Amino acid sequence: MDTTSITPSPQQLKALTHPTRLRMLGMLRVDGPATATALAARLGLNTGATSYHLRQLAQHGFVVDDPSQGNGRERWWKAAHRSTTTEVSAIEDPEARETTEAYLQSVAVVMTELLQRAIEELPLVPPEWGDASTFSDWVVKLTPGRARALVDAVVAAIESEDPDEESPDAEDFVIQVAAYPYPGRVGGAS
Repeated sequence: MDTTSITPSPQQLKALTHPTRLRMLGMLRVDGPATATALAARLGLNTGATSYHLRQLAQHGFVVDDPSQGNGRERWWKAAHRSTTTEVSAIEDPEARETTEAYLQSVAVVMTELLQRAIEELPLVPPEWGDASTFSDWVVKLTPGRARALVDAVVAAIESEDPDEESPDAEDFVIQVAAYPYPGRVGGAS
């Protein structure tokens, strides 16, 4: 997998407006290459639907064939990038804004599902993983410039972490960042 992230165009973003595609892309990023059949079993879908979604993701550059896997009879897919980033500001084209909003709705669904699963499994994780976890929120009064700087600092801190690939104690650790003005307080809404 490419270690870079992708900032998709509005056209590419359309492929990610479906929560199933986001789930599939996430699985390929976290668990590595898989076939449509394997993904279908994990997602509770039929193989035809899964193949269709994979082709849509491939068409827009999110997944690619993995020729190093399989025996020639199976098509293996892998994620093309480690992460997806979006720029939501200054989108003036109404269709592009609508696509971005649809994508963000799918992100909210998938992030909420993952968060719910993490909370449900919390009693099952070893105490040191429970201690490393947090389900916190902060409301801080900031200007837009300071808010952007804070988000940039958080992202920089996350991206500067070197994976503990060699440690037997290392596990995949999810960090979800959602930063936004308090709903109903900005832009004339009350």
